Amino acid sequence: MMMNKRVVLNRYLIWYIALFIAVAAIFLIIIYRNVPHLPAQFCIGRKATLAEIRKLDIDVSPDGKGLPAGSGNIQSGKLVYQAKCIACHGNGQPTENPLLGEALFVNHLTEKTKTIGTYWPYATTIFDYVRRAMPYNAPGSLSNQEVYDLTAYLLYANKIIPANAVINQQTLQKVVMPAKEKYVEDDRRGGKEIR
Repeated sequence: MMMNKRVVLNRYLIWYIALFIAVAAIFLIIIYRNVPHLPAQFCIGRKATLAEIRKLDIDVSPDGKGLPAGSGNIQSGKLVYQAKCIACHGNGQPTENPLLGEALFVNHLTEKTKTIGTYWPYATTIFDYVRRAMPYNAPGSLSNQEVYDLTAYLLYANKIIPANAVINQQTLQKVVMPAKEKYVEDDRRGGKEIR
């Protein structure tokens, strides 16, 4: 008797599951038919002009490829920093955003002070980042001359280059950053690789 009740309960359970699946399938079909399908193209916007592409195609490689003509002056860079950077980055005091100051490493894993010297493996990256993203309230508004001047000043203020150093297309790529040996090359394989 007990066995028969179990068989009957199992049959009802199977029937309810089948009914639930059928109702769910009908519900999904109704929803799918009523949802508007996206077009292959939205037909908005336009192709960028060559001038627009050139304006944004300003990346600088670690080897200096992409650097514009020009050179940086530490004294002029200090003036640009005071006029356009100090509001956010301060004078390099410990309580401020320490953009200025010598890179002091405690060991191979941690750094004592987070500055340009501990963040950037290549000096050309500083130029590239400043040109694209700074100042915060007007990114991309600095002239190439201002960016060279700022890069020279920042490298000098971080005790990476001497006061008489000349920063230009040829010399910037040769500056050895204190953090360079701390970085590990990305040697992953098996996915989309950007090299």
